[in-house]
Amino acid sequence: MGKKVCVLEQHYTAGGYTHAYWRKGFEWDVGVHYIGEVHKEYSTLRRIFDVISQGRLQWAEMDKVYDKICIGDEEFDFVAGKDNFIESLVANFPKERQAIEHYVELIRLISKQSSTFFAGQALPPMLAKLYNKIRPKLVHKAFFKTAREVLEEITSNQKLISVLCGQWGDYGMVPRDASFLIHALIAKHYLAGAAYPVGGASSIARAIIPTIENAGGHVFTMAKVEQVLIHNNKAYGVQLAGGHKLYADKIISNIGFMNTVNHIMPPSVKTQYGMDNWTNKVTRSSASICLYAGFNQDAQSLNLKKTNLWLYPNEHIEANVDAYRTGETSELPLTYISFPSVKDPDWDNRYPGKATVEIVSLASMDDYQDWFGTTWNDRGDSYLQLKEKLSQILLKSLFKREPQLEQALEFYELSTPLSTQFYQRNDGGEIYGVNHSVDRFKQSFLHPQTPIKNFYMTGSDVLTAGVGGALMGGVMTTMRMQGVFGMNKVKKLLKAGVSQ
Repeated sequence: MGKKVCVLEQHYTAGGYTHAYWRKGFEWDVGVHYIGEVHKEYSTLRRIFDVISQGRLQWAEMDKVYDKICIGDEEFDFVAGKDNFIESLVANFPKERQAIEHYVELIRLISKQSSTFFAGQALPPMLAKLYNKIRPKLVHKAFFKTAREVLEEITSNQKLISVLCGQWGDYGMVPRDASFLIHALIAKHYLAGAAYPVGGASSIARAIIPTIENAGGHVFTMAKVEQVLIHNNKAYGVQLAGGHKLYADKIISNIGFMNTVNHIMPPSVKTQYGMDNWTNKVTRSSASICLYAGFNQDAQSLNLKKTNLWLYPNEHIEANVDAYRTGETSELPLTYISFPSVKDPDWDNRYPGKATVEIVSLASMDDYQDWFGTTWNDRGDSYLQLKEKLSQILLKSLFKREPQLEQALEFYELSTPLSTQFYQRNDGGEIYGVNHSVDRFKQSFLHPQTPIKNFYMTGSDVLTAGVGGALMGGVMTTMRMQGVFGMNKVKKLLKAGVSQ
């Protein structure tokens, strides 16, 4: 849009949750496991990625079965393509065809109407508030219900509901608590299948940075912002750790709503606008543990597939999560397994004869209070013992599904919510910003334009979770910065694609 952009990243590598890390001759992504729609050349997300990467970012489509939902010993395939998806589920639930077809049409409708639902995010805040008051008359009533409420209106088959909600880990809230909106957007996002960035997750930042630099901007790492500089209710720059100050016409925070309010807003400004009260109206999303495992054979030799695995002990999603969080059981309520080295066609060029797996599960920062204030990689034996215990639990789940991997295991390392806190500066170790409850989407302060002139927010908290949600959050913030009469410039740019 003709602007010079300076990106300030507190981590030692750019990309946030899209970065990758290297250890012992292996590489893992830390947050990008699959992305929907980008393998379709004319999809909205693909067009945006093509524009901001100037066509450098390439995608590799996953297998047709992109997700496999495993409930106990039963397996249910999510197959790419609307009709394939329906027929695969009907094969398992032959009496539920009408419900399954209704469900698919509803998530497609919710996705189609989401632009209407979120239109206020591109308007000035006062107009957005007025718009949001009439919004319920413009969109389907399911936008304002939980996932479980809507699904139980569609079917009484609890196992089918559990299967349809098998991807709830992609937005971090159980169906009882999550808005149907976020559930529908995620489910529709993958309905046509999924893809993975060629060259790994870090390719996303590598492909975008030259666009910024070619326009006269820069991307700085190890550049932690301590405070936004504000005078007479107008933002004019930022102060970095160490005291250095940078000045700009407009300041955009992409560190999430909680971090923006709690860490970089001057105390006087927080008091003036009652921002502490804002943080009491939303909650942090779930934290996680993730095991990064490396194997000394290639994926073909180990017979690994691109399909993600979602493992559940039984169909009782909420009860299992509640029991785990209260300590009634130590059985993990959800285990997610991803095979990144198979998804990336460039992997063998970089790491021949090797393969990687990532295993993710639910966690709570409350369980790590004993180590608050400690430093990464120096938290003592008790912390290492806990990590080893959790690692073995996750490895056991993996080897039960893929026993051929056990003899090829060469290295593994576990991240906890403390790791997320250290690298992402998220106080609760949360991985999806603020929770995607029904009430979350009613909060007017989760808007690209803040009350401070020239200060904006972007990313997943102004729209929805995930790479796609954060990307669209960037589009909405850009539209708001361009103003009501400048929004069409953004639309034309994206419509023109890389030719622009």
